[in-house]
Amino acid sequence: MTQKDLKELVREKYGEIARASDNQQSGSCCCGPSCCSPAGYTVFSESYSQLEGYNPDADLSLGCGIPTQYAGLKAGDHVLDLGSGAGNDCFVARATVGDTGYVTGIDFTEDMLLKAEENRKKLGYTNIEFVRGDIESMPLPDNSFDVVLSNCVLNLVPDKKKAFSEIMRVLKPGGHFCVSDIVLRGELNDKMRADAELYAGCVAGASAIDDYLEYIKQNGFADIRIHKEKRIEMPELAITFPDGKEESGIYSLTLLASKPFIAG
Repeated sequence: MTQKDLKELVREKYGEIARASDNQQSGSCCCGPSCCSPAGYTVFSESYSQLEGYNPDADLSLGCGIPTQYAGLKAGDHVLDLGSGAGNDCFVARATVGDTGYVTGIDFTEDMLLKAEENRKKLGYTNIEFVRGDIESMPLPDNSFDVVLSNCVLNLVPDKKKAFSEIMRVLKPGGHFCVSDIVLRGELNDKMRADAELYAGCVAGASAIDDYLEYIKQNGFADIRIHKEKRIEMPELAITFPDGKEESGIYSLTLLASKPFIAG
């Protein structure tokens, strides 16, 4: 399956989730608590319900962390949320940046964008916008954002090195990103890599943690800090890991890194 095919699969599956949510049904193959892929696994999202700005209509339980908790957001910040879905992280971020800040959500799934815009209109916010675009080639200007967020989305992107290059491009000098994502310690076997349904379910698209951190370093980010790391138990999946390493497994990771003021 080509990278283009994988992107179309993700677009299709997350479109199904957005449409199903209108009937308060679970979508298929997600990063949420009721995934229904053939493997029958679960990736646990974390509850946003006690956070200021939380809107249950925008929470489709597709995340694997809460990056807004560690992002260091402040009033007046311009924030970008990658793979913004129905707008959950955008609305939470807006509660901190306030009327003087601005929040942009980007997604390439039309049904998610429609749902996010519907939620925005209900809330009456004028300093949030949702745009359609590919994270590997964002239709956004250079040096525009103080903070970039993402929650369980970059693991779905085929070219992660390119995605981090785009994050570097759109961040202001001195800005930073904070993302929650799925990473691996060990390797998925060939069968799992070939399972397209599993890919849309976040796990088969995940990178090894060392590779993931290397993509970030190669793009010039500094001050890389892992704020939270949680092992996810998925006994249904046959996964190959190095012998004798108890830490091997599937993890949700929340980390932050900064764009230097001066390149290099």
